[in-house]
Amino acid sequence: MTTLSAKQIAATLTTRRLGRPVSYFPAIGSTNDEAHRLAQGGAGDGALVLADEQTAGRGRLDRTWWAPSGTCLLFSLLLRPALPLRCAGQLTMCLGLGAAAGIEQTTGVRAGLKWPNDLVLNGRKLGGILAELRTDGDRLDYAVLGLGLNVNVAFDEGRRRTKGKEDQPPSDLAETAISLAMAVGHQVDRLALLAAILAHTEVWYDRLLAGESPHTAWAARLDTVDRRVTVSLPASRLTGVATGVTPEGALVVRDDNGREHVVWTGDVVSVRLALR
Repeated sequence: MTTLSAKQIAATLTTRRLGRPVSYFPAIGSTNDEAHRLAQGGAGDGALVLADEQTAGRGRLDRTWWAPSGTCLLFSLLLRPALPLRCAGQLTMCLGLGAAAGIEQTTGVRAGLKWPNDLVLNGRKLGGILAELRTDGDRLDYAVLGLGLNVNVAFDEGRRRTKGKEDQPPSDLAETAISLAMAVGHQVDRLALLAAILAHTEVWYDRLLAGESPHTAWAARLDTVDRRVTVSLPASRLTGVATGVTPEGALVVRDDNGREHVVWTGDVVSVRLALR
């Protein structure tokens, strides 16, 4: 396990905006919560909060995020873009594309994106993005984008190295989760990976601020599109073919009766090839 430091991070980053400044914590409750605290204190666009361990980390739908200390990338970005509220979902697209490109640059692994905000590899979850927005009327005040990425953690029983009960992964993760180290067969430099992810994300963020939507590139990277899916909704389940995504990030699903549904909030629980 290798710990990071704010000094190391700042010296390694090549970005102009993202990660300027950086706040580093060996352990923290939640990097997203700290980013909100910084935002309320007046921190500017691009501030980064990174931790080696989160004691109260969370994902979408109030799920917990299991990550032994020093094994994953756990960070949050504070963004203050001058964008209409309807474009807020495109911030998640920028980070998803940046993370996928940074992973490929650093490891050679081509990660996919799964709607709405997961990074996947070989059908298993590699990471996830949690976006939290604060608005002022119909205006976006700021956004906090959290990324949890499995880097040097082993989920499978055969490769588990830790002994303490608190370091044992939940049993279901052995079948559903994967890390970069498991994929490439060796430990991955988390600092180099972080620098690559932020550099690629900044490229997309700058393009978005200049008026260029990341939608086409994000849609092309989605493993979910053109697949038969089952989407868990708040009060039901929807099964059909995912035919595309809207520019704002909603999933379009054509059910078995030919009716199209635009899904803004949900969880894709099953993905398989669509029969043509």
